[in-house]
Amino acid sequence: MHSGSLSSSRTSDAAIDLLTGGSIVALTGAGLSTDSGIPDYRGPNSPARLPMTYQEFVSGPVARQRYWARSHIGWGRMKRAVPNPGHRALAALESAGAVRLLVTQNVDGLHEAAGSRAVCALHGRIADVVCLSCRSGTSRAALHERMGRLNPGFAETHAASDVRPDGDVELSDTTDFVVPECTSCGGVLKPDVVFFGENVPKDRVQRCFDAVDAATALLVAGSSLTVLSGFRFVRHAHKRGIPVVIVNRGPTRGDDLATVKLDLGTSDFLPELSDAWVAIGA
Repeated sequence: MHSGSLSSSRTSDAAIDLLTGGSIVALTGAGLSTDSGIPDYRGPNSPARLPMTYQEFVSGPVARQRYWARSHIGWGRMKRAVPNPGHRALAALESAGAVRLLVTQNVDGLHEAAGSRAVCALHGRIADVVCLSCRSGTSRAALHERMGRLNPGFAETHAASDVRPDGDVELSDTTDFVVPECTSCGGVLKPDVVFFGENVPKDRVQRCFDAVDAATALLVAGSSLTVLSGFRFVRHAHKRGIPVVIVNRGPTRGDDLATVKLDLGTSDFLPELSDAWVAIGA
């Protein structure tokens, strides 16, 4: 077990030394998906983004109309995103026996698309939809088709800017958008993700704590750790004397707790780490 603090000027070799030969829990954030064309919230040069809160979403039909209209267009683009080298490297690390659990704050499903199976989607997946009344679940793809039928030409005639990490876009006029109801009970449909203002389910959080306790290192990839839902695992690992390696462009909330901090892109570092594990097994 390694402990103590290393200078942030150390090269990626120091991080690889900490992360090879043991058992890793990987914690990923929006920065991991930027190379797949999905912008993050807080990376360098990122514009200010104010995602809809849960309280706003349930406040009434106008807020939900605004959310679903924007998300309808965003989903049409987001669903075409494909895994990048960082996603594929983490899947390869799992196959090599290096990653015991991949905890992702992302809702885009790209880890699963890359082949990762030991995944805890901390905030849920944007590809799933749930009814707030009867709790029945449906696929986002099916809902997208329903929205298209109810709003013919909407996506084609409304200009939108880039997609946000949660699948939202900038869109000024949403007053004509028709929002579908639950086909089972007529209730309110919501993407099955943890909105800002909601809590991550306790059993999901406990699964992550247990995995960190059993790991020899915690790897943070592409997260500023601004949100407590991810930062708490860094604090937990640090308190337990488990090394923390942070790979992120720009500062993070956990830099002072990191054993090694690398100011690198995840697509640069993770394939290098994967190659190191493959070399060990060769």
